[in-house]
Amino acid sequence: MRLVGWKLKLVPQDTAIDFLGYWKGSFGFSMVLMVASVVAFLTMGLNFGIDFRGGTSIRTEATQPVDVGAYRGALAELELGDVAISEVFDPTFGPEQNVAMVRIQAQEGEESVTPVVLNQVEQALRAMDPTLRFTSVESVGPKVSGELIRSAIIAVVSALAAVLFYIWLRFEWQFALGAVAALVHDVVLTIGLFSVLQIRFDLAIIAAILTIVGYSLNDTVVVFDRMRENLIKYKKRALIEVMNLSLNETLSRTVMTSVTTLLALISLFVLGGDVIRGFVFAMIWGVIVGTWSSVFVAAVVVKRLGVKRDWSKGDSDKGGTQFSTAP
Repeated sequence: MRLVGWKLKLVPQDTAIDFLGYWKGSFGFSMVLMVASVVAFLTMGLNFGIDFRGGTSIRTEATQPVDVGAYRGALAELELGDVAISEVFDPTFGPEQNVAMVRIQAQEGEESVTPVVLNQVEQALRAMDPTLRFTSVESVGPKVSGELIRSAIIAVVSALAAVLFYIWLRFEWQFALGAVAALVHDVVLTIGLFSVLQIRFDLAIIAAILTIVGYSLNDTVVVFDRMRENLIKYKKRALIEVMNLSLNETLSRTVMTSVTTLLALISLFVLGGDVIRGFVFAMIWGVIVGTWSSVFVAAVVVKRLGVKRDWSKGDSDKGGTQFSTAP
């Protein structure tokens, strides 16, 4: 990293890294991680939150400021399982309106939290803060949780299908398959990590996965766009040379974008509190694997499929031939 004319340079101006020279090792490493993620998911499963397992949400209001740690400590002795506590912010609230949301998972054999357990929760919280009032209680049963799981799966699959269609129109089918392979790689590795670490998996993580898909796609499209320009510019050079050149030309932009995004995410992870920590953790992991997959998955798939420059001729051993007739 250096300063050049008041501009921050995280990588040298002209790099010549042979990204695809050892593609078998990098691509094989990614495939091993994907297999391990699938195995972890099938054997360990995910630590589903209340959104997917069912439970009860309790909205409280008090005159004293919300202390999430105190709330959690008051409920710890009840051994209720997965309990999520978050403070609700609203600019319309007055200074004495301190609102919190307490989410409790459904107990074994029950569709929601029973009245007896709700009474215990109420007593425990009021012992901590006598001014506490329970303004609403809402339950999420197994049927609704099942619908949320199906909706989450449909959302992720629809996003991948839309990406496939967009890249197919924007570039060619080889690029489309490369982009989708990178996105599947990112999603599978994220789910695998959450399975191994048993971090709570809820709707916020689904939102993070969809955000990761968008981030990874943006990085991949930038690289593919430069590849298309260079395939037109360097018509006689082999595909692997043009791809390596394109990856090096976009390296500075890729590193700068990833580093600045990670700085913001790490700050949120450290200072943002427990409510968004799972979401931010997924985003941090997504930025890392998304940057990796743009180079070592998407580009490798395009390299292996080859791109013809003249569709009237057969496949060329050198590849990279589609754009020779482009104006």
